[in-house]
Amino acid sequence: MEKTMIRWLFALNAILFPFVIRKPNIKEMLIVFFAKGILSTVIDAYVVNTKRVAYPVRPFPKIFKTNILYDLVFFPLLSVVWVRQSYRDKLPMILLKSLTWSVPMSLTQWYFEKNTRLFKWKKWSVFHTFASISFTLLTIRGLVALVKRSQDNLEK
Repeated sequence: MEKTMIRWLFALNAILFPFVIRKPNIKEMLIVFFAKGILSTVIDAYVVNTKRVAYPVRPFPKIFKTNILYDLVFFPLLSVVWVRQSYRDKLPMILLKSLTWSVPMSLTQWYFEKNTRLFKWKKWSVFHTFASISFTLLTIRGLVALVKRSQDNLEK
């Protein structure tokens, strides 16, 4: 079942990628996509290497200890959608909208941890997941604000 879920997730990401990474602001969205992939991979590698989380079923298990599909494709694509949703918002609305992403994602991961073998939490909880998702979403949104500000300064 888990391998089928991973295949479906890969297919869904492959189909959605050209629709998510598109104009306008394609350069900024590519920065979001790649930065989020790097940030997620670094955090996930730390969490796995400190034995807080394990991925019993994952793509390329002999090469990677983490679920690279989630770290490098799925979560970055969701982050691009979230950045597009909050692109013109001020900080209070960004914080509120981040909850509309981090809470459902945390609950979904909690459900999958209890009902699948995709990952197992050892020294981890739904609150750790919530904090890490919120941290990465807000970090990437902050990066977008810096990129927008630097573009505005270049145009002046």
